[in-house]
Amino acid sequence: MKLAVWTQEHRIGDLSYDGATGRFAFEYAPAWLEWDQRFALCPSLPLTQTPQETPEQHSAAVRQFFQNLLPEGQALDDAARVSNVSKANVLGLLHALGRETAGALVISLPDERPDRIEVSPRLLSDAELSERIRHRPSEPFTVWDGKVRLSIAGYQDKLAVYEHEGQWFLVEDPTLASTLILKPEPVRQQMAGMTTNELMCLRLAHALKLPAAKASLRHVPEPVLVIERFDRKLKEGRAGRMEVQRLHCIDGCQALGLPVDFKYERPYGDGEHVKNIRDGASLRRFFSLLSDKTKIPAPGVAQLEFLRWVIFQVLIGNTDAHAKNLSFFSSVRGLQLAPTYDLVSGLVFAGDGVLDSLAMAIGDNFDPVAISAYDWAQLAHENNLHPRLVAGEVKRLAQACKQALPTLMSELAEEGAEASMMTRVAAVIERQCEEALRVAPHITKIDAVLF
Repeated sequence: MKLAVWTQEHRIGDLSYDGATGRFAFEYAPAWLEWDQRFALCPSLPLTQTPQETPEQHSAAVRQFFQNLLPEGQALDDAARVSNVSKANVLGLLHALGRETAGALVISLPDERPDRIEVSPRLLSDAELSERIRHRPSEPFTVWDGKVRLSIAGYQDKLAVYEHEGQWFLVEDPTLASTLILKPEPVRQQMAGMTTNELMCLRLAHALKLPAAKASLRHVPEPVLVIERFDRKLKEGRAGRMEVQRLHCIDGCQALGLPVDFKYERPYGDGEHVKNIRDGASLRRFFSLLSDKTKIPAPGVAQLEFLRWVIFQVLIGNTDAHAKNLSFFSSVRGLQLAPTYDLVSGLVFAGDGVLDSLAMAIGDNFDPVAISAYDWAQLAHENNLHPRLVAGEVKRLAQACKQALPTLMSELAEEGAEASMMTRVAAVIERQCEEALRVAPHITKIDAVLF
């Protein structure tokens, strides 16, 4: 089977799968390679294939990149069932879901021109959204009008919509892509208050001047977290009509060339016999990527921005800050960190079926409530960062978090955020910040010979 991969009106190349050999392949289109704004899909699929790469290695890189475009968990199960294909059928799922992926890509059959297909926007009212939220136990939230409406990776229920003059629409038109992600409360009662939790963490990031997705809360009357897509940009198109430009964006697994099940540093879990197998995504891998001048336009800036991301995850107690919760813009200039998203204080839910260990270790420590000066110093040493820089950023961000919380909670209360959840999140952040401030002065005192 073969599929075409597009961005806007440009055909990037062709994706194929050979059932006889079990190999995947991707070939860039000649016209794409000649375009002055061309970009590689990801670092592991360069515009010019490396001579030493075997067909098996190329197949693995192709599969990993495209499989990372698919949803996870129940959303993947629902997509496979509605599309009547196996969950293991990557191309079958991409054909069903490929009109609305993360980033700029549109996937179609080879003889289709997705930029010439016109489909009228479909209005989504608050009443209909409310009904579907309430009926989720019996009706998949990702399936609307018999179609799967989401191919964005992740486990949480979410819906991609286009906003126009305050109204929401489901769209498939080539010039109109979704501009918002809607996240209702999780079905699991143990996770109640998630919308407020994530909103508070995102807004706290903004208060600290950290690049983060813009978010608000809307009640339909059920609370829905409304997140602005940073991989979309409105522009004026033909005849003055507004169009949506899709920006190429890849997640951390795609940037590192890892499969989706390696999004955690300990991909096999933290059981006694497997916890020391750390083959998955790690902070060291990301710092290494961000120091590569052939891929990153400004490595120093990128590493500092990533360091702040790392510290912030610890301060809010985000135990699920894995590789697929990091994104990078990809263009002819290279990779650039995208705004942060999926910021949740997981420690608030610890003990309710939510892991209380970090997705990626600080040094060798996965315990978010016991990150020591030694751990921060090890992080600095392993990644060629000056300990004084790490210590200064830990102190600065912890102080800024504590200072921002009272005003932030007052603002969010006026927007309808849940008071009890804000109190719980604030308690976690206060505790994490106090511990960070306690250890920060000692980071520079750790002798480098210890590592």
